[in-house]
Amino acid sequence: MSSNGLDHHWYLVSSHGSILFYIALHPGCTIREIADSLALTERTIWGLVGDLRCAGMLTVTRSGHRHHYTANLDAEFRHPVLDSVPLRIILGELVDRYARAEEDHELVAV
Repeated sequence: MSSNGLDHHWYLVSSHGSILFYIALHPGCTIREIADSLALTERTIWGLVGDLRCAGMLTVTRSGHRHHYTANLDAEFRHPVLDSVPLRIILGELVDRYARAEEDHELVAV
């Protein structure tokens, strides 16, 4: 803690980015799963997911009363430095590695 009583935290990825990364690694997840995993309120997640949906970065499927979210890796980043770069270039390798690790974990657990 700093001398003025405030923590000085910084994050490499914004809240929007954290949610996008989470959804990319957990396709088909729900708002509640995202909120529980990222320690944010469902209300906060709804707002940020809405922004990402409007930007075309997420696809939504409905199953019964639940919505499930998946990252659209063909969408383009909206950032001055990464403008027009597809999400797949940034997230693709991460998603692939995570999926392989999950498969390996499932094989070991069997």
